[in-house]
Amino acid sequence: MKRYTAYLATLLLMTFVWSGCEVDDPELAEAPSAEMVSFTTTPTTTNANIINFESTSPGFKSVWDFGDGATAEGTKVSHGYPVKGNYTVKLTIYTSGGSATGSKTVTIANTNPSMLNREDYNFLTGGANQLEGKTWVIDKNSPGHLGIGPIGGTTPEWYTAAPNEKASEGYYDDEMTFVLGNTLSYTYKNNGNTFANGDNAPGIGGTKGADQTVNYTPPTNLTWSISEEGDKKFLIISNGGFIGYYTGVSKYEILSLTENEMYLRSGSAAVAEHAWYQKLVRKGYAPPKPVKEYKAVDIADNFDTPGTFTWKFENIGFNENFDNPAQLPSNTSDKVGRYVRQAGQANEFGNANIQFTHNLDLTKRHVFKVKVFVPSYNDYTTMGGAEDWSPVKTLQKQLSVKLQNSELGGNAYTTQAEVIQQVTQLDQWVELTFDFSAHASRKDFDKIVVQFGGEAHFNPGIFYLDDFRLMP
Repeated sequence: MKRYTAYLATLLLMTFVWSGCEVDDPELAEAPSAEMVSFTTTPTTTNANIINFESTSPGFKSVWDFGDGATAEGTKVSHGYPVKGNYTVKLTIYTSGGSATGSKTVTIANTNPSMLNREDYNFLTGGANQLEGKTWVIDKNSPGHLGIGPIGGTTPEWYTAAPNEKASEGYYDDEMTFVLGNTLSYTYKNNGNTFANGDNAPGIGGTKGADQTVNYTPPTNLTWSISEEGDKKFLIISNGGFIGYYTGVSKYEILSLTENEMYLRSGSAAVAEHAWYQKLVRKGYAPPKPVKEYKAVDIADNFDTPGTFTWKFENIGFNENFDNPAQLPSNTSDKVGRYVRQAGQANEFGNANIQFTHNLDLTKRHVFKVKVFVPSYNDYTTMGGAEDWSPVKTLQKQLSVKLQNSELGGNAYTTQAEVIQQVTQLDQWVELTFDFSAHASRKDFDKIVVQFGGEAHFNPGIFYLDDFRLMP
């Protein structure tokens, strides 16, 4: 009976608690209105061109747009205006009910020359005494003058343009001129067309799809400004203006800026995870080309012990510590490399490669050897798709070794040296020889590419390799 009474009491308590939870949802907080947005503007006592802003609005967050491209967050903020003019300052407040924006005009009566005499301003424009300003162009002869990487990254790890790679895109004749004066003016001369990112091209009259050259007339009366956000600086173009390659944004992080060179990173209006990089140089300036060291080195990896280099992989699966699938007298190694060619067009040029920081001296040593195991279970007959121009439509029983000049980026294949060896003995280890004696006098190779199964087709396959080495 006591157990029953306790059970009943517990049940009644649970019912009470559950009933207590069944209350009407509280009404959402009222959305703020523009009339609720208010803020004060007070010039500093020592410099009338520096304004102190304070939000007198409700809410838990205040975001400022200072009217010259710069932004900030906080209840109390300061911003400097070196050039006279009228600036529309916007404050957006956030409350539990939503957000609202209000604005007012800040008038700067006079230009403050001392605020213009900055190293970054002088590098960008040539200084106040260079009345015509400074003109910048894309550094077309430099590897990576255009690149893309993840928005949170620090390098264009996904793609870097080779020298002069975009010569047909209306990109290299663009001129960007910055002037330092009573107006921080910016002129973009594109000679009638602009190279645009395919996702953002509709913003200047293009069509969504692949990157394209768009007939486009830039607006006039553009201005520039530089804002500081923490330890970062941003170059901002007014009224939707932009620099060079169009990605739908007007704000560029300054990664480096000198008298002759500028390196910028920007986002993409259409694809939030993309970061684009551009290298520019002062018009008429030819950057000195760095000279790579030229030397002979040992090149070897047996996958049982550490090799003399680090493998890199492009659109393949690769295991550098795979159990030998056939531990035969022809190869008794415990570990080998497992190379998995992926299906699909995106993987048609997949490979393993070795990138050196120097150029390879092959004058005395120019023969490579490698052991390979080509399984019979791969499908070597089905045509799983290929490029129309490709003579190869199926997976190939072969290994290709290529020597390339990585500075040519996507055009490295145009000057490469390639040796292809067919494999006729399947399901066993075979040693292949790749003799580059015909190219031993070349001094521009800094990359070795290893590619199983052919290229320009979309068929998958699994292969194994071991004891890759440059012979003594």
